[in-house]
Amino acid sequence: MSGNPLASKIAAPYARALFDFSVDKNIMHQITADFQNLEIFLGESSELTDYLNNPLFSQDAKREVLTKILQSQVNSETFKFLMVLVSRDRINLLQSVITNYLELVYETASIKTIEVVAAVEFSNAQKNTLIQKLKDLTNAREIKLDITVDPNLIGGFLIKTESKVIDFTIKNQLQQLAKHLDAVLEI
Repeated sequence: MSGNPLASKIAAPYARALFDFSVDKNIMHQITADFQNLEIFLGESSELTDYLNNPLFSQDAKREVLTKILQSQVNSETFKFLMVLVSRDRINLLQSVITNYLELVYETASIKTIEVVAAVEFSNAQKNTLIQKLKDLTNAREIKLDITVDPNLIGGFLIKTESKVIDFTIKNQLQQLAKHLDAVLEI
């Protein structure tokens, strides 16, 4: 959800242009699927991300690598868009473009992305229950959970939306108890 604000600002017009194009050509679902898969792929392939972000490699070299890796895997319009980013020396913004594009899609589809930090991994039943409760709270049609595991929380979970942070962690409850005890014992 968070990232470099400058990269996000530069990437926004590219994401908007692709979004508008995908709506006009009625290929939003294909490009969205490509970008969701690319987001996962880039997250797992730090070597490719580092390569694309490295200004020492030429546009031709980046074009060749993307052609070998992605051309057969993505929609032709998605691939053409990636080539535009390469030719304009903006391929280093790919992750920000993907994030901005997906935010536009989710906003249009009334899908809210909610960040959850938990002490342990959620089971599928727990995820489904949480999604249902969040749908009721946010009036969103769909909820996309971005779950991170942080064992330092001891137990419980933390929910972050655009404007709210809801803290159900044991760590927070212990901190609140310590503050309360400090206040009571000072009397």
